[in-house]
Amino acid sequence: MKIKYAINLSKGLTFVFILGLMFAYQNFTIGPWVYLALHGTYGIMWLLKDRIYPDKQWEQKVPISMGIFGFMIVSLYWVAPFILISSGSEPSPPLIAAAISINLLGVFLHYSSDAQKYYTLKYQPGLITEGFFARSRNTNYLGEIFIYSGFAMIAQHWLPFLILGLFVAILFIPNMLKKDKSLSRYPEFENYKANSGLLIPKLFGSQSQFSADSAVSQE
Repeated sequence: MKIKYAINLSKGLTFVFILGLMFAYQNFTIGPWVYLALHGTYGIMWLLKDRIYPDKQWEQKVPISMGIFGFMIVSLYWVAPFILISSGSEPSPPLIAAAISINLLGVFLHYSSDAQKYYTLKYQPGLITEGFFARSRNTNYLGEIFIYSGFAMIAQHWLPFLILGLFVAILFIPNMLKKDKSLSRYPEFENYKANSGLLIPKLFGSQSQFSADSAVSQE
């Protein structure tokens, strides 16, 4: 099976899982509703993204046992809504506003940069050094971190932040370093690397040094 099937299943069930928790704990306060809107919709958008501009790294085939394990790992993100809804904690309006703002920024960065990557490489394979990737080589990962930081903020517990940190350390960073190693085969990469951050955008650098029609293969 393709690894994306396990990931998509978890993402697609998120809305149902959160709504089920709300009924199970009879918690229909503002916090769970906001969380449902953010995380549940994020899962639906993930399925739409996979349909419109899929990520090739999730197309690899794995044994069913590995797929089940992948589903369980991705579903660790369900810890945040479980804590929020089962505990009955009520996030304050300023906290909700801040979490929504961070989440929306993350959605913008994640989905927009993935779209740029997909359609640029579809018609012009090579090294992408402009747009969302001009100052950060992994804007999509940065967006995903913002997304799950917003979820963790609403949960008001340290465990969702720890889970996010583990994903960053065990999955995100190794993937970013692996991609850098692959992209090092391009002659322009060293110059691009010097003017962009691995994750955090490098705000100061000579944009004019980048080729206007080159790009980053997000492998």
